[in-house]
Amino acid sequence: MGIFIALLILSLLIFFHELGHFVVARAVGVKVEAFSIGFGKKIISKKLGDTVWAVSIIPLGGYVKMKGQDDTNPLAKSQDRDSYNSKKPWQRIIILLAGPFANFLVAFLLYFSASQMGTYLSPLFDYSHYLNPIIGEFSKESPAKNAGLKEGDRVLEINGIEVKRWDNLKDIIESQEGVLNFKIQRGNRVLEFKIEPTIKKLKNKFGEVIERRVVGIAPQIPKDNLEFSPIEGIKFAYHETVYASTLIFQSIQKLLTGAVPTKELGGVITIVDITAKASQSGILILLFLTALISVNLGVLNLLPIPALDGGHIMFNLYELITRKPPNEDIMYKLTIMGWIILLSLMALGIYNDLNKILG
Repeated sequence: MGIFIALLILSLLIFFHELGHFVVARAVGVKVEAFSIGFGKKIISKKLGDTVWAVSIIPLGGYVKMKGQDDTNPLAKSQDRDSYNSKKPWQRIIILLAGPFANFLVAFLLYFSASQMGTYLSPLFDYSHYLNPIIGEFSKESPAKNAGLKEGDRVLEINGIEVKRWDNLKDIIESQEGVLNFKIQRGNRVLEFKIEPTIKKLKNKFGEVIERRVVGIAPQIPKDNLEFSPIEGIKFAYHETVYASTLIFQSIQKLLTGAVPTKELGGVITIVDITAKASQSGILILLFLTALISVNLGVLNLLPIPALDGGHIMFNLYELITRKPPNEDIMYKLTIMGWIILLSLMALGIYNDLNKILG
């Protein structure tokens, strides 16, 4: 049942991605010949208007086939009035952006829905952004505890910089040098303490070992779920969508630079497995994970790889700037190279997945 839900979620996210392309393509007058969820042989298909709507046998992707645009053959073009190629470069760019935008919008709506249900703390979102700077516990040999701080103290300022949330506190400690001057609220009193941070080797969210300045404190974790008003929910959804996007861009950068080994790259099997497990862990976990996968789809499709939306955007930007289309032979070769890169990444992801399953 979990695997079925995982495949359904992936199919829905792909559907919304392709629907974004479809809606904008039709809005600018491009004929859409086919709209398919999945690849390969069609299981179900029905023609409505000019478009054949289909569900295909391999449910790990999807596509919108616009007149005059074919990723498998970039030289197959049409200059008819209702074709993709007859449109101006800026119109083609907004068609291409519409798919990733739909994924970001879906993620935003999922995060907003989660916020209105009473959100509990989870590593699937940036919860330190929502915690008050109140000390909940100390580490062993904590410089802060040795300096006289106590559980329940609220950090007001560090070196004269106001601390509003727990993530502010972490950023200030890491950015300041030397001994830190803490201004603390304890009951009705405001106290000041001088604390000298220690340097510790810790793992960051990407698994890298880094050195950080720490004072040995952890936040007070609220017992109740985080509650958001509708306005606060909108801010929460926006922040989490941006945060997730940034995290994925950073992950890609670290994979490319070798900071994170390629064996950490997961494939579709990992995505299905994690989503299936999340479906059994409650609706909130499932909402957060689905939002994260949706952002992932949006970001990955914006990468400047020919055969992806980002690659097509790159070609159209070239035409927009130079006022002449890119060389067809070069574009064809780059598209083939793009497919090789994509298929290689997919193969590596599946290899890593199987390697983890088989130990």
